[in-house]
Amino acid sequence: MQIEVLKSKIHRVKVTQADLNYIGSITIDEDLMDAVDIIENERVHIFDINNGERFDTYVIKGERGSGIIGVNGAAARKVQVDDYLIIVSYARVDFEEAKKHQAAIIFPTDENKPQ
Repeated sequence: MQIEVLKSKIHRVKVTQADLNYIGSITIDEDLMDAVDIIENERVHIFDINNGERFDTYVIKGERGSGIIGVNGAAARKVQVDDYLIIVSYARVDFEEAKKHQAAIIFPTDENKPQ
């Protein structure tokens, strides 16, 4: 049997841009992606702490060290610049492996830098 478990979590990262006219997705600073083992095109779930919105999309790699968190396309209507988000991804693993699994979790600085 396989179950779905938390794989990666970026907790309380600040939206730096919301671009309605860009192709849908979320742009994430590559340093943050590396810190939690998220890759480009991976499906992520987004939770807006400020307004309670929840949606999922895929990741676009942002410039390393830029601190960018850009919500793009239709999802840009669900956030505002300076909102705080939680970004998570999940993985399907064998039940026994899941008992030992450790998710990668970070709590970025106010400048969206990994700690």
